[in-house]
Amino acid sequence: MSPPVLVTPRLEIRPLQREDAAEVQHIRALPEVARYQWWEPADPPEVERLAVAQEGREPGARGTWFQFVMVLRSSGMLIGDIGLHSPADADAEVELGISLDPAHQGEGYAAEAMRAMLGFSFDVLRVHRVRCSTDPRNRACIRMLEALGMRREAHFRESLWFKGAWADDLVYAILEQEWRG
Repeated sequence: MSPPVLVTPRLEIRPLQREDAAEVQHIRALPEVARYQWWEPADPPEVERLAVAQEGREPGARGTWFQFVMVLRSSGMLIGDIGLHSPADADAEVELGISLDPAHQGEGYAAEAMRAMLGFSFDVLRVHRVRCSTDPRNRACIRMLEALGMRREAHFRESLWFKGAWADDLVYAILEQEWRG
């Protein structure tokens, strides 16, 4: 199986490529995006290295992140990225993470991309459970996860040393049967 290109009504979600490096790094460097992200690539070559490292790898390979980008079908503009993590120690589970250019937030693109990735995770990767982790201050992300049918499973208080301070972590998840229901 080669890495998929997922097509939604407004988006093409495809594997990260070297040519995407400058745009992905720019979006992730924006303060309103970086505020909630662990991965803050210092420069485009760091993003290029990730793109090269995942060449030939399948999404869902145990112990890896696989990065996709979201591109507007109408213009070809890259507006964000979405990662799929398959923990080395978890059977039939993946974690999703998303970053979206603030200029395109509030338009439903993140939910559209997440819906496609949930479908891919359950239908193609055949996982049992998908989870997401978010900062409790990221209200827009929480609303989106709940609108997708994900439920809050945990609120870990000051569980992460994140950007120089202790931070809370919310964990949301959805099971395959919940997704299909």
